[in-house]
Amino acid sequence: MMEKPLTIPPRTIMTPGPVEAEPSVLRAMSSSVLGQFDPDFTAIMNDVMTMLREVLQTENHWAFPVDGTSRAGIEAMLGSIIEDGDKVLVPGFGRFGYLLKEICERVGGDVKLITCDWGEVFEEDEVTQVIRDWKPKVVAMVHGDTSTGRVHPLKAIGHACRENDALFIVDAVATVAGMDVLPDEWYIDGLITGTQKCLSIPSGLAPLTYNHRIEAVLQERKSVEEGIASSEDPRGMDRRVRSNYLDLSQLQDYWSPKRLNHHTEATSMIYGLYEGLRVILEETLPARFARHKENEAALVAGIEGMGLELFGDPAAKLTTVTCVKIPPGVDGDAVRKQLLDDFGIEIASSFGPLHGKIWRIGTMGYSCQKRNVLAVLNALESVLIWQGVTVTRGNGVQAALSVYQNQSKTAAKSLLSS
Repeated sequence: MMEKPLTIPPRTIMTPGPVEAEPSVLRAMSSSVLGQFDPDFTAIMNDVMTMLREVLQTENHWAFPVDGTSRAGIEAMLGSIIEDGDKVLVPGFGRFGYLLKEICERVGGDVKLITCDWGEVFEEDEVTQVIRDWKPKVVAMVHGDTSTGRVHPLKAIGHACRENDALFIVDAVATVAGMDVLPDEWYIDGLITGTQKCLSIPSGLAPLTYNHRIEAVLQERKSVEEGIASSEDPRGMDRRVRSNYLDLSQLQDYWSPKRLNHHTEATSMIYGLYEGLRVILEETLPARFARHKENEAALVAGIEGMGLELFGDPAAKLTTVTCVKIPPGVDGDAVRKQLLDDFGIEIASSFGPLHGKIWRIGTMGYSCQKRNVLAVLNALESVLIWQGVTVTRGNGVQAALSVYQNQSKTAAKSLLSS
C-alpha cells in the first residue's frame, strides 16, 4: 500500500523552542551534500567557527557545534571535564537546573543542588558564599530557564568561580542571540547553546565554546586516554571520558586543522548553522536584542491589557519567554489545543509544580515578529472568550499596538536627531 505524501500543516510557533526556522536556513539545508573532508566543506566549517565566536561574543579559540540537540552539547561539556567524585555545584531555579544535576551525577559528579522558589532567582551572594565554602571543581548553571521564564545574572558568580578555581559552565540555550550573553566578561569557562531557539535553525546541533582552562582539563584527560600518564596515575584508565561520541577532546581534533576522523558530520545541518549565523550577523546583535525586547514588551502589554496576570519575579524576567498565569477554573491544555486546532498557533505549558498553572509564550528568533505577537494575542483572547473566560475585550491587541507605535516614534526621533 502506497503511503500518502508527507504533508506538514502550517504553524505559528510561539513556544520556548523549537521556533520557526529562518526561510533562508531551510533553503541552505536543501543544498547538495558534500563529503565531510571535501575542501569546500571544511572551508564552511572554518567559517562557522569564525561566525560562532562573533555570535557568542567570545575571544575563545574553540567554538564549534556538537551533533545533537542542546542536551548533547551540555553532556559533552560536563562529561568531558567531570570525573568520579568531583564536587559540582548546581544552583537551580527551574526544571533545567535539575537536568544539569542529573547529567552531572550520571558522569560521576558529587553534586550539591541548591534551589530557590520557581519564579524567582537567587541573591548572587547566596551562590558565591557556597562556592567559597564548599570549593567545587565545577559550577554548572542555567542562564535563562524557560520552565519559569527567569534569567539569572552571572558575572558575580563567574568571578567567584575564578577566584576559587572552579570551572563555570553555563547553559545559555534560551538566551544566545536573543539577549546579551558575554562569556569572557562573565568569567564563563564553557558555554552551550542550541540551534532550535534564538538561532532560528532546526533542532540538531549544540554550538558551544570553551576557554584555555577547559582545554587544559581536556588535554590532561586525553593524555590518560593515550596511556601517557596511566602508569603514574592510580586511577589510570578509569579517568577516561565515558562517552566516545561526546568526548570534547576528540571533537576538538575533528574541528582542528588536523581533521582527525571522529564521526560522519551532519553536513546539511552545518549549512543551516552557517546561514543562521550569517543572518544574525547581518541583522547585528544589538538590533536583534532590541527586536526581542520590543516584541516582548508588546506581548506583555497585550497580556496585561486583556486582564491576565504574568507569573514570576518581573525583575528577573527572561526576554525570550513570557509566563502567563492560567485564570482559575480554566483548562489550560484545552486552551492550547483550541489555539492549535482553530488558529494554527502553538504555545506551551510548563513542567512539575507549574504544569497546568501557567502558559509559556516564546518570542525567539524568527518567531519573534510583530505579526506573530498580534496573532497570538488576538487568538488567545478569542479562545478565552469562547470558553467563557472574562477578559477585557479588545484591549490586548490595542495595548500591543501602542507599544509598537511608541517604539516607531522613538526610532524616528532618534533617526532625526542623528
